[in-house]
Amino acid sequence: MEKRESEYGGGASLPSQSCRDANERKVTYFYEPTIGDFFYGHGHPMKPHRIRMAHSLVVHYGLHRLLHVSRPFPASASDVGRFHSDDYVQFLSTVTPDLAVAAHANHSNYRTLRRFNVGDDCPVFDGLFNFCRVSAGASIGAAVTLNRGDADIAVNWAGGLHHAKKAEASGFCYVNDIVLGILELLKIHKRVLYVDIDVHHGDGVEEAFYTTDRVMTVSFHKYGDFFPGSGHIKDIGVGEGKNYSLNVPLNDGMDDESFRGLFRPIIQKVMEVYQPDAVVLQCGADSLSGDRLGCFNLSVKGHADCVRFLRSFNVPLMLLGGGGYTIRNVARCWCYETAVAVGVELDNDLPYNEYYEYFGPQYVLHYKPSRRDNLNKPRDLEKIRIKLLERLSRLSHAPSAPFQTTPSVTNVPEEEEEDMDVRPNCRLWNGQDFDSDNDENVKNTKSSNSAG
Repeated sequence: MEKRESEYGGGASLPSQSCRDANERKVTYFYEPTIGDFFYGHGHPMKPHRIRMAHSLVVHYGLHRLLHVSRPFPASASDVGRFHSDDYVQFLSTVTPDLAVAAHANHSNYRTLRRFNVGDDCPVFDGLFNFCRVSAGASIGAAVTLNRGDADIAVNWAGGLHHAKKAEASGFCYVNDIVLGILELLKIHKRVLYVDIDVHHGDGVEEAFYTTDRVMTVSFHKYGDFFPGSGHIKDIGVGEGKNYSLNVPLNDGMDDESFRGLFRPIIQKVMEVYQPDAVVLQCGADSLSGDRLGCFNLSVKGHADCVRFLRSFNVPLMLLGGGGYTIRNVARCWCYETAVAVGVELDNDLPYNEYYEYFGPQYVLHYKPSRRDNLNKPRDLEKIRIKLLERLSRLSHAPSAPFQTTPSVTNVPEEEEEDMDVRPNCRLWNGQDFDSDNDENVKNTKSSNSAG
């Protein structure tokens, strides 16, 4: 790596031209500077601040110079309504914390909260709908960018909220930005592949496309007594979508070697048989080792290997965030996966940044996974691999989309590229401005198993 100590300080480095892959990609990176201001509440494990931390690492590593950085245009209520029901969108756009508190004293209003599954796991917080608009707007914008051919890879770490349903919130998710992004991709592309490596099953996306062969969903997740409780290997879709939903149920302690041994052959076969025109990868970081709610044991490099592998197919690729509740590790992961997207390798020593103390005492990009046991037995994983590969072998190759009039393409207003070289002044975390990453007040109830 080319050192720039005068500019970045002792531990920082800027990716040099010699470090790039031979096959480069144009990467558009969506980031809303206010995203870290949204706050689910004290003790709640979902912290949008992790996206600001990841972005800080992206900037201090100098990755922004290899990206087209774009501030997303917030989705409108009508944009959100392309998937979600009108009454649910109306509720999200008008509800406030005060109204939610008052609703508990009114039986009919309280039933509305229950109807839309708003409560402990999915609280009403200040700016809730604006948060949803930013997340959804960036994923729609990412799809538009890929549709236009303006980028080969589009990144939105504020997206990936895969549990939201058509008419209700679920698992810290209110608006399903993934579904909205895929619907935009389907205006141009015949077939879209959705891959989910969050520790939780991507139930909201699977449900949305369960009856169509134009979207194949593949989810690698913890299965059993774990939120949301869906994603059995026998869940395969219905009607025209039969066999176009693929579920890979796993146990605790999943490590890099075991995960790679399933992911690569299954995705290789999917790409050969389904031949998608575009791919959406949900990079939920709660499958990393040491996550506060997760139970897998992946390293940052093991997690990013999924990005690297899908990137190798040279198909338009959308990278989205998702779960992830040990926020220092989420920031490490999504920064590194941004580097994988542009084809560079980063120094392990973290550059000094405004959140530097979060990453102590090692202050490195790659941390060692824990020594927890891998409860996924090799013979069981082999059975899963064989079963799924056999099922894929029986699929018709590359199902064709019916001829139809192409719907109008969303026009997202152009945003000027921001000068990311102008960075905020570094300051050390004072332990008061944000919830501590080591906060032990995480609920050990339903919320402890839910995820974004």
